Parts: sequence; C-alpha cells; structure tokens
Amino acid sequence: GPVAERRLLAVRLGELPAWLATRQLSAQGLLGGVRKAWSSYYDKYINVKRGGPAGISMLLAGYCLLSYGWSYQRLSKSSFLLPD
Repeated sequence: GPVAERRLLAVRLGELPAWLATRQLSAQGLLGGVRKAWSSYYDKYINVKRGGPAGISMLLAGYCLLSYGWSYQRLSKSSFLLPD
C-alpha cells in the first residue's frame, strides 16, 4: 500500500522521510500518537486475561533507564565514582 498508510515498523529506511512528511507533527498529533502507543501497550501487556509480570516489569525497567539517563551528568561528576 501507500507509504502514508503503513505502520512505522513496516516502513523501509529509504521511505522514512516520505513517511514522516505525511505525519501530523503538531502537539495534538504527537499527543494522539503517544495515546495510541500507550493504549496498544496497555492492551498487549497489562490488560490481558492471564498476564504475567512482563508488562509491569517493562514499565519499571523503562523508568529506571529513563531516570538514570536524566541524572547521568550529575552521577558522572560525583566524587564517589572517581578513583582514588
């Protein structure tokens, strides 16, 4: 089908600029994309009949990585990381 109707994972690398040009990059469009991604994640991993700890553990791991990335500069300048 046309590039504009494909999902991101179905777009080839050479077609990526054309696909991005068809996306709505306003605040409302980005918020809609985040809402759709969260809804998809929630339905696949959390809101299931026989779910395991995978969905919650992925959220926790993502939070840990994100918080480490936010505080990386502060942690790398700390004195306890410097060798004596």
